[in-house]
Amino acid sequence: MNTTTPALLEELEGNVLTAHELGIWGEQYARAWLEQRGWSWLSSNWRTRYGELDLVMLEPSRTVVFVEVKTRRSSRYGLPQEAVSAHKRLTLRRAGIQWLLEPTHRIDHRGVRFDVIAIQIGQGRPRLTHIPEAF
Repeated sequence: MNTTTPALLEELEGNVLTAHELGIWGEQYARAWLEQRGWSWLSSNWRTRYGELDLVMLEPSRTVVFVEVKTRRSSRYGLPQEAVSAHKRLTLRRAGIQWLLEPTHRIDHRGVRFDVIAIQIGQGRPRLTHIPEAF
């Protein structure tokens, strides 16, 4: 998937976008990437007292997938997926349970899992790494 123009890549690689804006872009990019693979969007940025779920998607096999998206300009502080700490995994699990318990989220599904999508910006393009069943 290449939805990045040279001007956008310059913004992504430089400090034109704030970290928050870069994160929003990464979530949109991840969602589009998953939808191109036949996944259906259920929810974005769903908040609970435990934290926020970046993306909730339905895989073609009817598995509800909670997707944590991490986007980084460099690996200076480690790979994006390394930012999903043990505490973060715990809060995401709790938030996932809350999402599933919400009456408006009652959908026919065959399972639940947590994935991580790590996006690194650099070398003229974003590099996306999808980690199914990350935790």
